[in-house]
Amino acid sequence: MPTTAPGPAAHAAAPGGPQVAPPGAPDGPLPATTTATPAPRRRRRRAWLWHLLLVPVAALFATPFVQMFLTSLTPEAEINRFPPRFWPSQLTLDGYVKLFTETDVLRWTTNTVLVSVVAVASHIVLCSLAGYGFARLKFPGRTFGFLAIMATIMIPTQLLMVPTYVLFARIGIIDTLAAAMVPWLASAFGIFLMRQFFLSLPPELEEAAVLDGCSRLSTFWRIILPLARPALATLAIFTLLGSWNDLVWPLIAINDPSSFTLQLGITNFQGARRTDWSLLMASNVVATLPLVLFFLFAQRQFIATMTFTGVKG
Repeated sequence: MPTTAPGPAAHAAAPGGPQVAPPGAPDGPLPATTTATPAPRRRRRRAWLWHLLLVPVAALFATPFVQMFLTSLTPEAEINRFPPRFWPSQLTLDGYVKLFTETDVLRWTTNTVLVSVVAVASHIVLCSLAGYGFARLKFPGRTFGFLAIMATIMIPTQLLMVPTYVLFARIGIIDTLAAAMVPWLASAFGIFLMRQFFLSLPPELEEAAVLDGCSRLSTFWRIILPLARPALATLAIFTLLGSWNDLVWPLIAINDPSSFTLQLGITNFQGARRTDWSLLMASNVVATLPLVLFFLFAQRQFIATMTFTGVKG
């Protein structure tokens, strides 16, 4: 009677019994298996250590903002007390009441919003077009033109104020809100940022679009620009921060109170003899809060762009 060759099940150990080596395996006991620490557990432990380090740093950076907010709610008599107290004994809204009833803060905020919206929109359109041209289009003088634009970053802003003022005076926009808008229509940094992002995209996407019959401009608007949302969000953040907090140039170019921006109006609260600190801190809270909310809304795109822009030079 023929015998049947033992299968794999014949060499399996019974529950609780000794392990049996399969045919052809070396003699001796089987090596014991070691259980490694799961990767998710290691990642959670590493993230916990980073949070333990970053929480005190975040608290340190948040302290000035908390102090500013508490000072805006502190009575004027208690603000001037020495030594100062971090937490006021009583809270009051007198600073905000004076801000919205005795000043033109709403008009200043509206002017600042207009300047910032124009700056962000023009940067997104003009800088993305210029960055795409320098990244993908081939034309004579492309490298020289890009290097010439980058060289303007090294020119101090103070050196350009006098010729810019003379130019704006000749075209008649001094002492108007347009004087604060025009310098923010485009920037060399925005062109550089968008070019670096477009270089990180594979050119096969554009080649496939051309094969499907898309023109160069249609490829840019329908395919490339939607992929550049992280870069556009980062460009919008930087442009909003710069245009919203701009003080030096509006201080030179604008003297009409009806055209004041928010930062220019806040400077008038600081007098030579006396400063109303509750009013000043309340205005600073109003000026800072929109920027904080905008950054919290776009922080993921900001971090993603910081990763992409360093891929290619």
